[in-house]
Amino acid sequence: MAKVELKNIEKIYEGNVRAVSNANVVIEDREFVVFVGPSGCGKSTTLRMIAGLEEISSGDLMIDEVLVNNLPPKDRNIAMVFQNYALYPHMSVYENMAFGLRIRKIPNDEIDRRVQDAARILSIQEYLRRKPRALSGGQRQRVAVGRAIVRNPKVFLFDEPLSNLDAKLRVQMRTEIAKLHNRLNATMIYVTHDQVEAMTMGDKIVVMKDGLIQQIGSPLLLYDHPCNRFVAGFIGSPPMNFLEGRLREEDGSLLVEGEGFKFVTADIHRDDLGKAPSPNVIVGIRPEHLRIAGSEEGESILNAHITVIEELGAEAHMYMSRRADDTENLISRVEQRHDYHIGESARFIPDMEHVRYFDADSGRALLGVIGPIRMSSRRSALSQDE
Repeated sequence: MAKVELKNIEKIYEGNVRAVSNANVVIEDREFVVFVGPSGCGKSTTLRMIAGLEEISSGDLMIDEVLVNNLPPKDRNIAMVFQNYALYPHMSVYENMAFGLRIRKIPNDEIDRRVQDAARILSIQEYLRRKPRALSGGQRQRVAVGRAIVRNPKVFLFDEPLSNLDAKLRVQMRTEIAKLHNRLNATMIYVTHDQVEAMTMGDKIVVMKDGLIQQIGSPLLLYDHPCNRFVAGFIGSPPMNFLEGRLREEDGSLLVEGEGFKFVTADIHRDDLGKAPSPNVIVGIRPEHLRIAGSEEGESILNAHITVIEELGAEAHMYMSRRADDTENLISRVEQRHDYHIGESARFIPDMEHVRYFDADSGRALLGVIGPIRMSSRRSALSQDE
């Protein structure tokens, strides 16, 4: 397999439309890296530049320490799995998987061995003589993956391969792709807009917004220590709650308060928050760190009324608002057994050690980001006004 390096990669379309700006990413040999972000953030464009389907405007792209900017796709030794499967409808599954090898003049016995091996890995042996129209969406996707496997490429590229599948099949297929990565020990680059796919599949996640890489790190690193408000809100399901607040001192304690809440900051955060450039902050609380308060608890309290309760069996998602017009959606993840109902008022208490704080103007995290974070353009990425 191979290491892939993006060095100051940019893509600028006609009319000075900047799709990707100053992207710097190192994808180690045999690593599974997921590019994730909203539609139009530049993730698919980045993948297509790696594949050679888009010309690089500036910067260097290295595969296995070889500069490949001007190499055509066929010479990069990569294999790509597309969103729409891209199977030949008039060919059987076997011929779809063998087609690329036949073009390369691979001997027939070697072709057969590779196709049979890939079919066995993907459990599609019984479909080899069928045409794509006789397959389900999940089976077609397995064929598309098999066509990539038989080539023995240095790098596998996946462009939102599960977006056309139903929810249950998506869960099954992402598990299968993760198993495939472990089995093949391959370098894989995966693009998706689904942060759940990113969290569950990737060794490393690259979060993008407006053509800029916002943060790079392991799933748990991004979840626990987002570098800015955008990453905090994009990673995690249900998403992080955000409250507008203001820092102030009271009786030797540092408080943050706003509409319907007053929190006493945790000691581990106090020194850092005291150096904040402005007293105006955004308080971020994940749903699992916001629980219903007992009658005896009252130091850090959020008062709200319940608007929706989603019963999920083992747990429930409780939506609430601090405002009478119900325009706000705060979320608490609570145990399935509870005595609250829609329309009732409730008191919630945050786990203050897990509360995150962001500058109200720039959106950047006020507490130090922990771990091996690499930014494509740290100054520009962190200056986004969220």
